[in-house]
Amino acid sequence: MRPGGPKRIVSELSEAQLINRVEPVYPRIAVVSGVQGQVKLHAIIARDGTIQSLNVMSGHPLLVRAATDAVSQWRYRPYVLNGEAVEVETFITVNFRKEGR
Repeated sequence: MRPGGPKRIVSELSEAQLINRVEPVYPRIAVVSGVQGQVKLHAIIARDGTIQSLNVMSGHPLLVRAATDAVSQWRYRPYVLNGEAVEVETFITVNFRKEGR
């Protein structure tokens, strides 16, 4: 490890960097209750493109688990800086919307 720890880049990763997206399962209780909206997450993506850390910033409690379960399975193309794969800190928004609204 280098002095000062590993390099980490803060970035809004594009959809093109995402190579495996698992869609969240809309919780039945949320559908029945009419709950919809966004879950905002803070993620650290490891050098190999896996989600290393995932924290909830905001979102309805009925939707948070579905969003984190899905996003934790996402895989990204490794982010390369100066020929070296680096960790990336990013923000992810998962939208839950009932059909027909």
